[in-house]
Amino acid sequence: MRVRLSFASYLTIAFLSIWPSLGLAVEGSCQKTIYLTFDTGNMSVAQTVADILNRQQVKATFFLANEKTTQGNFSLDDAWKGYWQERVKEGHHFGSHTFDHVYFIKDGPIGEVYAKPQFGSKSGSTLLYNEASYCREIRRVDDRFKELTGTHIQKIWRAPGGKTSPRLLRMGSQCGFEHFGWNPAGFLGDELSSQTHPNSVLLDRATKNLADGDIAMAHLGIWSRKDPWAPAVLEQLIVNLKKRGFCFGTLPKQNK
Repeated sequence: MRVRLSFASYLTIAFLSIWPSLGLAVEGSCQKTIYLTFDTGNMSVAQTVADILNRQQVKATFFLANEKTTQGNFSLDDAWKGYWQERVKEGHHFGSHTFDHVYFIKDGPIGEVYAKPQFGSKSGSTLLYNEASYCREIRRVDDRFKELTGTHIQKIWRAPGGKTSPRLLRMGSQCGFEHFGWNPAGFLGDELSSQTHPNSVLLDRATKNLADGDIAMAHLGIWSRKDPWAPAVLEQLIVNLKKRGFCFGTLPKQNK
């Protein structure tokens, strides 16, 4: 028995056959998930990243600190109000990266930690934080984001540099925030030297090594890298991962 297909049906079949080559995923077809995340950094490619995410219809999670930008201001200044408002409208998620980008150094006396803020009035000083004072650093991002956008961030945070201890993670948890670092394969390498780790190498490595459930991490701009990671790597990586059958989720992870 021969089934006659309408011209419209033929067009539908033809389109679906080339769909994967366009880097697009059929809704409901993907069984694997990648979590793209971005730390603020110097914001030099912030708009580029946003444009790529929009073009590829991908949602990401942004971890915010009040970092100095290439524009001479700071990433949570009023000058960036419109940028963050647009990302909220687009449906992205947001977490705290500690307001002054506070690097954990080591555990201190019982219940306290030593850490060093990179920005703010006490930048460069090694300070002793208890649970309450470290919680304030996490929550300051939420307070400021609410001022800028009218919405709260998700109850998630990431320690600068990914440096933690069980005590520090417990502090964050007691503050009501879940910590999210990144998987080894998810270190996308935008902090590395472009001479020793060119974009082509970083793209190939991430495309091959990222696996289901991995959290990937990059920045909205890095001072030290001469050959910017975005857009050279980001858009092609998204296309490559879609071809491998991945969808893109936001943090905190949702049960499948």
